[in-house]
Amino acid sequence: MKDFTAKLFRTKPPRLLIDEAYEPDRQMKKTLSAKDLIAFGVGATIGSGIFALTGTAAAGSGVAAARGWLETPVVNFILGADMGREGAGPAIVISFIIAAIACGFAALCYAELAAMIPVSGSAYTFAYASLGELIAWIIGWDLMLEYAVGNIAVAVSWSDHFLHFAHGIFGIKLPLWLTADTGTALTRLQTLPADSPQWTFYSSTDLPLLFGHQFAMNVPAFVIVALVTWVLVIGIQESAMANTIAVFIKVAVVLFVIGYGAGFVKPENWVPFAPSGLTGIMGGAAIVFFSFIGFDAVSSTAEETKNPQRDMPIGMIGSLIVCTILYAGVSLVLTGIMPYTKYVNDAAPVATALASTGQAWAHGLVSIGALAGMTSVLLVFQLGQPRIFMAMARDGLLPKVFAILHPKYKTPLIPTIMTGVLVGLASMFIDIGQAAELTNIGTLAAFIIVCGGVILLRKTEPDHERAFKCPFVPVVPALGIIFCFILMMSLPVVTWIRFVVWMGLGAAVYFMYGYRKSRLNFESE
Repeated sequence: MKDFTAKLFRTKPPRLLIDEAYEPDRQMKKTLSAKDLIAFGVGATIGSGIFALTGTAAAGSGVAAARGWLETPVVNFILGADMGREGAGPAIVISFIIAAIACGFAALCYAELAAMIPVSGSAYTFAYASLGELIAWIIGWDLMLEYAVGNIAVAVSWSDHFLHFAHGIFGIKLPLWLTADTGTALTRLQTLPADSPQWTFYSSTDLPLLFGHQFAMNVPAFVIVALVTWVLVIGIQESAMANTIAVFIKVAVVLFVIGYGAGFVKPENWVPFAPSGLTGIMGGAAIVFFSFIGFDAVSSTAEETKNPQRDMPIGMIGSLIVCTILYAGVSLVLTGIMPYTKYVNDAAPVATALASTGQAWAHGLVSIGALAGMTSVLLVFQLGQPRIFMAMARDGLLPKVFAILHPKYKTPLIPTIMTGVLVGLASMFIDIGQAAELTNIGTLAAFIIVCGGVILLRKTEPDHERAFKCPFVPVVPALGIIFCFILMMSLPVVTWIRFVVWMGLGAAVYFMYGYRKSRLNFESE
């Protein structure tokens, strides 16, 4: 029994992790600079919050969303159709600040570990070095929620913004059933008034029948995921270039939204400022937390960074500061232009707000920026997930095929394609709120592990070189743990149920495969 327990919590020393990662047949192209990392961080952050989740976090979620053929007691329980979430209202700006503070503590811890262990794998690798194999597996499995499920939410939002762009620039309209999942389509039909600006983007609102029930699927979401997957396969440098261009466009548009939108703000829309009190603010913070996880994806590119010890901390902390300032401005403008209640189930709130001003050119410009924003978020998140798979496969916890690099492009081929297929298919049938909530609980759990890892490694590896040190240890990591746990407790009960089920499935996979195939089993013989 002691041997069994010891194997579960065996760790990999940081030096061993680094040596294994830089074996000749595992070398990845080192092309990324600090500027590229900040762009990746901003790319993953600006978009998912400003362009996608601000509306649903401010408005909350309905307590009885229609799901058509999904309307059964069991499925409703699993999908949360009977459990709503209070909206933050205009106080969403406070939600953003609370989420930023929690992420700030976690970012300092990430920066220390990323500089200390410059290896692909993000929180998974850090947990393996500090907390042991079982915890590392759990966090690796958990990170699938952060990257893969997170990209489902972003792809859904990209699709809504594409509708705004296609109609605003070219006058093209598409049918509702090809641009939304079934639940969202039915909810819009039952809750949106006939004069809602959203209806101007559809050529038809009739839903076809499948097995006697109304049916819809989000085709644009699948298409953009497929295109991003192709870009990621052909190389990290090409991905970085595409991301930098997209980041430049969307930051310029975000600044435009703040400046231009301020002229249409109606102060009466900010009253009441916090309609649901602290409950709504914390619920909003738990949702918009999704908006700040870009620096986490940055840490997964350590092996492709020219000087990771110096550049990783700059990339993570720098991107967090830039994004927090922009979020505060946009959230105030957004809730000032339109009453927050009009953003229910809206995956494109900024475009909707600009459309309400009646200025077609402004609406079109924002749609272009939003598309750039969503695309760069997709790219960075899709970049992170395959590298988690690759790190776990190197350690023997997943099949070796996940660690094979493309012979020409030196990118993880199989996990990149597999992630693209799974995310693309899921984004056709899942709505943005469910995906974001599930992503957030997984990310918060990962942040707690990273913060705890800093405290432990300061004790177990006191002499290891640290190019960047988190200040005020253990106070800062402890605050990170507390803030993240509070945000986790602010998520709906049904999200916790899904999380527990997912983690239970992961534990089963570990004991059936990872525990027996772990590379440490053979290295210790």
